[in-house]
Amino acid sequence: MPAIEVKSPTIFQRALIIFISLLIATVALIGAKTVFSGSSMTLFAGTPPTNIGIHSGQLAPSPTTPNCVNSQSEESEHKIEPFTYNSSSEKAMSDLKKVIESFKRTKIITETNNYLYAEFTIPIVGFVDDVEFYLDKGAKRIHVRSASRLGESDLGVNRRRIETIRAKLNEVKSSASTQMK
Repeated sequence: MPAIEVKSPTIFQRALIIFISLLIATVALIGAKTVFSGSSMTLFAGTPPTNIGIHSGQLAPSPTTPNCVNSQSEESEHKIEPFTYNSSSEKAMSDLKKVIESFKRTKIITETNNYLYAEFTIPIVGFVDDVEFYLDKGAKRIHVRSASRLGESDLGVNRRRIETIRAKLNEVKSSASTQMK
């Protein structure tokens, strides 16, 4: 009977088998965590920042990484325009809160008459972004800061989020002015 020659796997094949095994184990772990914990995944949530809030009329400065936008920043990489309003400050904050609550996977952590801090969780992977709003009554502006807790780049997620919030606030404003006519 002829001998059957068995080839041993190449280094590439071994690496591929290990990679696929790790991928399957990770997916199984994430699935089990989600199913058995009864809550959303927080594997990549990171640690809440300790420097947020209003300090001398300013939100915290942006980090040096490109994963933050801030309406009080002078750096073009981080700069974004604040929101403006023509209503009362109470109405502006109420509208802002409604818009924030309309987002899925969002939790308001702190709320005062001129400040709102919320956590936005990115679906599937569970990255958490910290988003702050500071209402400047004198200027009739709402300053914004949106920053990722983890990673170097956010691929523009924070900027797009703030612009989406701006668009939704503008819809609320135009809806209110249409109803008044």
